Amino acid sequence: MAVLLLAIAAAVVLFGLTIWLWPRLGKKGFGSVAGRVGMLLATQISLFAAIGLWANQSFGFYGSWADLFGQVKDEGVVVDHSAAGKRVQVVGIQAVKVPRGNVPRVGGKIEKINIAGPDSKINSPAYVYLPPEYFQPEYANKTFPASVVLTGYPGTAEALIKGLDYPVRAHKLAKDKKMQPTVLVMMRPTVAPPRDTECMDIPNGPQTETFFAKDLRKAISQQYRVGDKAANWGMIGDSTGGYCALKIAMRHPDSYSAAASLSGYYKAPQDPTTGSLFGGSKQLENENDLMWRLKNKELPPISVLVTSSKKGEHNYKDTMKFIGLAAKSPTRVSSMILDSGGHNFNTWRRELNPTLTWMGSRLVA
Repeated sequence: MAVLLLAIAAAVVLFGLTIWLWPRLGKKGFGSVAGRVGMLLATQISLFAAIGLWANQSFGFYGSWADLFGQVKDEGVVVDHSAAGKRVQVVGIQAVKVPRGNVPRVGGKIEKINIAGPDSKINSPAYVYLPPEYFQPEYANKTFPASVVLTGYPGTAEALIKGLDYPVRAHKLAKDKKMQPTVLVMMRPTVAPPRDTECMDIPNGPQTETFFAKDLRKAISQQYRVGDKAANWGMIGDSTGGYCALKIAMRHPDSYSAAASLSGYYKAPQDPTTGSLFGGSKQLENENDLMWRLKNKELPPISVLVTSSKKGEHNYKDTMKFIGLAAKSPTRVSSMILDSGGHNFNTWRRELNPTLTWMGSRLVA
C-alpha cells in the first residue's frame, strides 16, 4: 500500500511540474525539446506504474517484488487437515523435457482432441497427455486414473502445457515414483466462448456443468483406457478453474472423488463476462456458493486441496474459512498455504508438483 501511495503521489507531482514548467520549456532548441520529452516520459511512466500497482493491489497478481521477477522458487507444503495436521513435504523436482518422436512408451504422448457432449450439446477442444506406461506392454490391460486440468478465465489450454508444464511434471513425478501414471485432460473452462459460464448449467444457456460432470468423463473413458468410476477421476484448476474443480466435485461426488483448487474462489461472480448466471433464482445462486453448501448440505465423500498465500492473495481469509467448514468426515481436506505469492503462473508453478503428488495419492487406477 505504501508503494502504491508513493507512486500516486509521484504521478500527481510530476503532472503538476509538467504543467508548471511547460511554458519555460516551450523555447526552441535541443535542451527545451529534451526537457519536454523527459517530462512527458516521466509523467507517463509514473502514471502507468500507479495504475499497475493499483491493479496488483486490487487483484493480487503478485505478493512481492521477488514474486514479480520470478525469484521465489521454493515449493509449498501440503497439510492434511483430516489427519491431525500431518505435513507432507514434497522434494523439489527439476523440469525435464518429455522425449519427443515416435517412442511414446518412453516419453508419453500428447493428443489434441475434440470432445462432443451429447447431453450438454457442447463441443470443446482438449489436450490429452498419455503417460509412457500407457504404451508399455506390461500395462496393456491396465486402466489409468485421470485428472481434468483447467485454466483460469479466459486462459488457453496450451498454457497448461507450455507455461505450467503439466505433462513434464507428471512424467518426472511418475518416473521418480512420486505419483502414479495418470492421464491428464487439459483444457480451459471456457467451453462456450467467449462467455464465462463459471462451470454452471445456466438456465436457457450453456450446460457447462453437465459437460464436465457427464459428457467429458464418458467420452474419455470410451476413447482411452481410463476408469469410469469417481475414484478414478480428479480435477485440478487455477483461479476460475479452481472454483470449477471444487464445485463440480462437491456437487458431483459420483463423478469426481478429488479436486485441487489453486488460488480458486468459492462463489461465482457475476459481471459482463458471465452475464446472468442464475436466471434470478436465489436457490441456484446458493447451490453454486461453496460456503453455503458447506453450511447447508451434507458434506460429500471427496478429497479436496485448496491453496493460497498469506501475503499477496485475496482468497486467503475465505480459504481458511473453507478449511474450517469442510474439514469434517466424510470430506478430506488438505491445504497448501505459501508465505507470499499471488495470482500468477510463478506461484502456481511452486504449487504444481505437490498438487500432482497429492492428486496421485487420492485416485485409484
